[in-house]
Amino acid sequence: MEEKLNLNQLLQKPIAMMTGEELCFLITKSVESTEAATPQVASKGNYYGIEGIARVFGCSVPTANRIKKSGIIDKAITQIGRKIVVDADLALALAKESGGIHIKE
Repeated sequence: MEEKLNLNQLLQKPIAMMTGEELCFLITKSVESTEAATPQVASKGNYYGIEGIARVFGCSVPTANRIKKSGIIDKAITQIGRKIVVDADLALALAKESGGIHIKE
């Protein structure tokens, strides 16, 4: 009774007529394809502002502000007036080196 689930046939079949197994198979395939197509956040390059620091570290803006004020990543930050430019690779390296910031990978 085991049938090989054909992806193309299932995509043509209405959801209301699918069995639970067929629907589960389609959802699993969809998740696998989106995970494969979505690369991890590339940290290379420059980010701008406190929001940029938040993107690099994957944290909130207030936490990014605390990270900046702590001085741990000062070597990675160039600030002229109100404009902040962050070298993402250097900031992550400095944070790992100091051990004071826990980075989710």
